[in-house]
Amino acid sequence: GIKSRTMSDTISVSDSFDGGNIKFVGIVNGEVHVDVKDDIYTELEKKHHKQWFYFRASGFNTSADAKDTKFVITNANKCSYPKAWEGFNVVTSYDRVNWFRTPTAYDAEKGHLHWTMKVKSSQVYFAYFAPYSHERHLDLVGKCAALSASPVASLKNHTEVSVKSLGNTLDGRSMDLITIGSGPLKVWAIARQHPGETMAEWFMEGYINRLIDENDPIVRKMRREATFYCVPNMCPDGAFRGHLRTNACGANLNREWCTTGDYVAPTLERSPEVYHVLAEMDRVGVDFCIDVHGDETLPYNFLSGSEGLPKWGPRLKHLQDKFGEEYKKASPDFQTVHGYDLDGPNESNLSMGSNQVGERFDCLSFTFEMPFKDTIDDPNHLTGWSPERSIRLGASVLDAIKAVMPDLR
Repeated sequence: GIKSRTMSDTISVSDSFDGGNIKFVGIVNGEVHVDVKDDIYTELEKKHHKQWFYFRASGFNTSADAKDTKFVITNANKCSYPKAWEGFNVVTSYDRVNWFRTPTAYDAEKGHLHWTMKVKSSQVYFAYFAPYSHERHLDLVGKCAALSASPVASLKNHTEVSVKSLGNTLDGRSMDLITIGSGPLKVWAIARQHPGETMAEWFMEGYINRLIDENDPIVRKMRREATFYCVPNMCPDGAFRGHLRTNACGANLNREWCTTGDYVAPTLERSPEVYHVLAEMDRVGVDFCIDVHGDETLPYNFLSGSEGLPKWGPRLKHLQDKFGEEYKKASPDFQTVHGYDLDGPNESNLSMGSNQVGERFDCLSFTFEMPFKDTIDDPNHLTGWSPERSIRLGASVLDAIKAVMPDLR
C-alpha cells in the first residue's frame, strides 16, 4: 500500500520505510491521531488483519517550556486482537537502536490506544515491538555466508556454515536458509511466519550467533551430532510491507502447510515461502522443529505443542516434556504453566507449520511464543520484552535442544 507522510502545523508523521505502518488521521486539539493500516485481505479468514504499527513523528519543540504530546491510535478496537492492548506499553526510540516502553492506556469505550510523553528530541519512533529490518536480516545472512569464505574461518573448520536461497517470494525477495553443522540429526528452526512478530527474528539472531560461535564447546559438539537448518524470516515481504500476519498477497503462512478441503496449499502463486521451505524439509528430512512466533495477549514465553496430532503418543510426549523442563533450567524466562489450551486427540490443524511438520516427519515439533508485552514473572518496566531478551532466549534454547538430541530418533 501507499506509505504515509503527512504534515500538520509542525508535526510530521511518516511510515515510508522498511516495516513502517501508520495512517495519519490529523492533529486534533493538539493530539496526534493515527490509524493502523490493514494487511492485504486474507481470503481464508475473510478479514483484513492489522495490529503491527511502526512510524516516525517529527517536528517537535524541544525547548524547556515544551508541552507533553498525546498520541492516539483511533482504530485500536478494529485491530485483530483488541483485548491485547490491555497492559500493552508502546515501544519507543529516538535512535532506532535503544527501545524503551512508554506508559500506554487502552480506552475500550472509545476504541483508542493512547500515550502521552514529553518528546525530548525533534523526532521519535513508535512501534508495536522493536523492528527487525530487512537490512539487518541481510547482515545476519551475510555474516554466515562470509564465514565459509574466510581463510581464517576455514582453519577453524568453519566451512560447515552455508547459505542458500530456496527460491523467491512474490515481491522477489530471497527465501534464505542458513545451514550450520555436519551431524546426522536434522534440527530445524523457522521464524516470523507472521511478519509483525519481530521478536521471532531477534530470537533467531541469538540462536544463529551462538551456533556459529567457535569458542562455545557445547555447540561445537552439537554441530558434530546434528545439522542445523535455520530460516530466520519466513515472511520477508510482509515484514518489509509492515504487515502483522500476511505475505504480499494476503496469505497467512501458518495456514498454508497442507491442502484442507478445497483449499490447495502451499502454492507458488499464494505461498511460495512455505512451498520452498517444505520442499527442502522433504528433501533433507526433519528430526526436530521449532517455529518461533510472538503472542499479542499472553505475558509469558511458552510453547504450543503437538498434543492433537494423530501421531502423538508417549514418545513425542516424553520429548516435549523433557524439552520444556530443560529449557526452564536454561532460562528462567521460559515457563510451562501458562499457554494455549491443548488440542484434544486428533484435533490438530495440519495446515499449521509445526503440526504439519510433526505429523509429516513423526518428530518433536512445536510453536514457540514470546510476548509483545513482557514476562509477568520477571518484568522489566523500562523495556518490557525486548530484542536483547529475545536474543538471550534464542541462544539458551540450544541447551534444551542438546538435552533432547540423544532421544530424537
